[in-house]
Amino acid sequence: MTDTLAQPITDREALPVELVDDAGRAVGACSVAEAHLAPGMLHRAFSVLLFDAAGRVLLQQRAAVKTRFPSLWANTCCGHPAPGEPVAAAAALRLSQEMGLTAALTEAGIYRYHAADPRTGRVEAEWDHVLIGLLAIDTPRPDPAEVADYTWIQPDALRVALADHPDAYTPWLAGVLDIAQPAHATGTSAG
Repeated sequence: MTDTLAQPITDREALPVELVDDAGRAVGACSVAEAHLAPGMLHRAFSVLLFDAAGRVLLQQRAAVKTRFPSLWANTCCGHPAPGEPVAAAAALRLSQEMGLTAALTEAGIYRYHAADPRTGRVEAEWDHVLIGLLAIDTPRPDPAEVADYTWIQPDALRVALADHPDAYTPWLAGVLDIAQPAHATGTSAG
């Protein structure tokens, strides 16, 4: 007999997300797809940004099949914890699924944002937990269904690229970097 609970759910848009109020308190749940319909429903999310020993950050280019902001460059990985699921556990699992990586993650802060994707008509309205980690020696092994490419870049060079070519990057990347970089530099976190 197959344990169906151990089987991965392939339709990520059907997974539940936790809706939150303006203070980040849980107030309900709905599917990923429903939360991202215009005008968007504020929900809990996470963004992981990994650093290496040289201080570079690991970016991924989102796969072309993503329903929101496809083919744009973003932080190392991102996603949504299930209602009641610990954010760090959900982020660690997603990091493994998307990038084939494991790293100790620390919450650096919250980035709340709202962004509409004009190409897909979907909306991000997220209470985004920013998590950081240090990747010592592992090499990314991204899932091609999730990630088109990846690159390492110094944060200062990334800031220049974000200013020069904002349409090549997700709308949340600059805000995530603003929280992650100082936390990494000082070794501090929110958690």
